[in-house]
Amino acid sequence: MSSFARKVKKIKELSPSIQVSEEKGCIVLRGEADSWDTIVKAGRLAVDRKKYYGVINDIRLKGFTQKVKLPAEQDSLYDGAKPDVLIIGGGLTGCAAARELSRYNLDIMLVEKGADVAAGQSSRNGGAVHVGINYSPSSQKNYYNHRGNAMYTKLSKELDFPFERTGHLMLIGAAWEKILIQILLLNARRLNIRGARYLTRQELLKVEPYAPSWAYGALYMPTGGFTSPYKVNVALAENAVTNGVKICLNTAVTGMETKGGKIQAVKTNRGTIYPKIVINASGVYADVIADMAGDRTFTIHPRKGTDIILDKKVGKYIRTTEVKSPITVLGNGKKLHSSERVKMIKFALSHENTSKGIAVIHTVDKNMILGPDVQEIPDREDTTTDRESTNRILTEQMKVAEKVSPADVIAYFAGVRSPTYEEDFQVRKGIFCKNILEAAGIQSPGATAAPAIGRQLAIWTVKYLRETQKVEKNPNFNPIRKGTPHLSEMSEEERNELIKKNPDYGEIVCRCEEVSKGEILDVLNSPLPVYTLDAVKRRCRPGMGRCQGGFCSPLVVQILAEARGCSVDEIKKSGKNSDILLGSTKEALK
Repeated sequence: MSSFARKVKKIKELSPSIQVSEEKGCIVLRGEADSWDTIVKAGRLAVDRKKYYGVINDIRLKGFTQKVKLPAEQDSLYDGAKPDVLIIGGGLTGCAAARELSRYNLDIMLVEKGADVAAGQSSRNGGAVHVGINYSPSSQKNYYNHRGNAMYTKLSKELDFPFERTGHLMLIGAAWEKILIQILLLNARRLNIRGARYLTRQELLKVEPYAPSWAYGALYMPTGGFTSPYKVNVALAENAVTNGVKICLNTAVTGMETKGGKIQAVKTNRGTIYPKIVINASGVYADVIADMAGDRTFTIHPRKGTDIILDKKVGKYIRTTEVKSPITVLGNGKKLHSSERVKMIKFALSHENTSKGIAVIHTVDKNMILGPDVQEIPDREDTTTDRESTNRILTEQMKVAEKVSPADVIAYFAGVRSPTYEEDFQVRKGIFCKNILEAAGIQSPGATAAPAIGRQLAIWTVKYLRETQKVEKNPNFNPIRKGTPHLSEMSEEERNELIKKNPDYGEIVCRCEEVSKGEILDVLNSPLPVYTLDAVKRRCRPGMGRCQGGFCSPLVVQILAEARGCSVDEIKKSGKNSDILLGSTKEALK
């Protein structure tokens, strides 16, 4: 029996109604199923990295229709535009590619369906800059993670965003679990990850004084770091705009016209654009965009993760990131036979283990984050949270952060990651379409890998364009972007000096995060000003403290309205339909 026949048999055992075929170098699944779990299992069973490009899973979930949140804007603002490059997606990967391409004299447009950059998974993660110790040497995750990690120190200095390289820890609860650590250390040497080493309990406490009492030891990886993913995203976007990139917000791709294996036109809610080459960095919709171009070889199956943010007063209890080893999680403190231990180690090292585990994360803003968990879901835009998930994360991670209590929780959020069934990045040139570049499946460690992916996309783009036109370096390219000052990070003398120059810095708007009116006005005078509550929150943190905007939001709305020259009820939380105010109370009482 051939390998394909064996796959068909296993998939049919899940559901006889599923149709399996080989088409254009891919395994294609069609049909209908009652369970999303069945659909995901079928997709995983179909994977064959050696023989096929990927899995196209078009099995429908009975009773489910994907609802796409499209911008309210409908106009012809960009109709007829003819850029050299059109980038679809304003997350970290898209903005990293835009910034790299701005090094050249090119006409570059980036379209983003959200009301701001970092509107999707790029702002909904813990901000870890990963080491990549558990990746296969042949994987794209390893290739781009390793290079992206190395770029962060220089990039943070150039673009003035926060970054700390304090390391990551994988905790073990028993002596026998050192077997996994030794295997991972061998992988570290093979992958050229420097400094990884085993720490005894005593050594662990020197790195992480509040390590949990049950921790026997840990794998310490000093090249791990932390950043603010949305601040990185904004910094990349602002520097790209400064260097000539046009960023078009509230602009969704709705279709494409192709001819002879090339994209001729890209349709949006704001007009039809005629690019020479397209970069697909559209996150959870990457397979949809690839399908429009006739270049789909993969399927995104959405994976939701919930994170919990804790008060800054407990931020001191974590310096790095702590995660339990997968076998510590699976064992859960039980006495295990040797055969059970072997099974756990094999699972921990296999591609079936799709999560790094729920972590305790140090943030650059001095909070603590717990999460994320893993939920396979059908809805690509489901960022809702639920009590069951948050309680499970909190209960489990209080065993790691032993000094934390439920009273320390100030907020929680969920993000939707965009894995393919191959569980690897799909960063490549078009296979069936000549003028598209794919950057798909950019789940974790996507935030780490994005700068390196952006650089590779730029190299391929320039090479393609040089086949038909002259592409020269941008003589005015400036890699430096200066961020806005933050009072919370300044000494008393520095604050006083700043206030003397501009009294707006002396007017505190957000007491929790010590954000002044001057800082809010600074972000509105940036190269990419966005007059929404969420955009300001992402850039300078009003509303991210203990009260979650309960006191400062009305003040921020007032400042935004004055700066924009409009009434307060015109200011939105995010997109055009996200109203904050509906009218005055006197009007409501009439």
